[in-house]
Amino acid sequence: MKTTILSIITALFLGLNIAYADGTKEVKIKTSAICEMCKARIERNLGLSKGVKESNLDLSNKVITVKYNPDKTTAEAIKATINKTGYDADELPANQKAHDKLPSCCRKTAAAH
Repeated sequence: MKTTILSIITALFLGLNIAYADGTKEVKIKTSAICEMCKARIERNLGLSKGVKESNLDLSNKVITVKYNPDKTTAEAIKATINKTGYDADELPANQKAHDKLPSCCRKTAAAH
């Protein structure tokens, strides 16, 4: 039991990357998203990315879960897409030019709404 709990906690801190039987992988990435507009923007851009099958951003903890085909993309490429959209992705800070183009309510300095 302790091993299971420790494994789960470790996976959450290191960025979860799960493989499914059909070859699909899943990664969880912490973002700087604030609102529903942020959620829609990130999910739309990921949906246009090659190899991404599904994405869902949970605004309560700012973690996006992405299912993808590892033959067509990587977790690093997914993080790069999030950065280019204007948001932080785990330890990678947002692209400043993209962040500056976000609506003022979606910037990191904005309060949650």
